[in-house]
Amino acid sequence: MLVKLQHVAHVRSGDKGNTSNISVIAYDDALYALLKEQLTAERFKAFYGGAIKGEVERYCIDGLAAINFVAHGALGGGVSRSLSLDNYGKALSAAILGFELDVPERLRNSLRGFGG
Repeated sequence: MLVKLQHVAHVRSGDKGNTSNISVIAYDDALYALLKEQLTAERFKAFYGGAIKGEVERYCIDGLAAINFVAHGALGGGVSRSLSLDNYGKALSAAILGFELDVPERLRNSLRGFGG
């Protein structure tokens, strides 16, 4: 079943200059395995449809069931240089919650807030 990321994980973010740092933290270890498999750096970048101009680095933190993404060229030149207020790290992290993952039915009980 296709499930939005918001039911699989929560996110934290930060930004510095023109770089956004977004962490995706799974609600459950079984869900973390799905994140590692399906939320690649390439798919993460593609999700934003060209808003991220530079490289995206992905760091898996197995002990925390988290993935950290460092997105270069993601903030329109940086917060103090851009007139695009929606490109702050918090806006980017909120957007990724709409990313869809294919979750097996057997993991339905591990999801948060999923009624579908």
